[in-house]
Amino acid sequence: MNLSHIEHLGIAVKSIAESLPYYENILGLKCYSIEEVADQKVKTAFFKIGQTKIELLEPTSDDSAVAKFIEKRGEGIHHIAFAVADGVANALGEMAEKGVKLIDAAPRRGAEGLNIAFLHPKSTCSVLTELCENPNK
Repeated sequence: MNLSHIEHLGIAVKSIAESLPYYENILGLKCYSIEEVADQKVKTAFFKIGQTKIELLEPTSDDSAVAKFIEKRGEGIHHIAFAVADGVANALGEMAEKGVKLIDAAPRRGAEGLNIAFLHPKSTCSVLTELCENPNK
């Protein structure tokens, strides 16, 4: 697997609207995109800092994975996402061969049109890990 950079850090929040002032007015970052990812039951907001992005994740349903995360652990860092240069499908195959527990057996569409897949925290030192690729590159 060829990781090229940290694609983004995912941060679980109860409300994007209530969180935006901190990121924009205090940190001076500019939110460049807000979108809903319906199949993941989440609304996202993105900020860019250097080559890395920060993704705020607001649950849109009480039964979403992000809502359950907030209920159990509170708001905060939810996951780290790595960009893979050789494709998410290839990376998943390599991870499975190495005995890593997969949440996603195949890539799926995520925010910003990226192909994504998650690795289970039980196999990644307790850190939810996302693999990403831009299919347009």
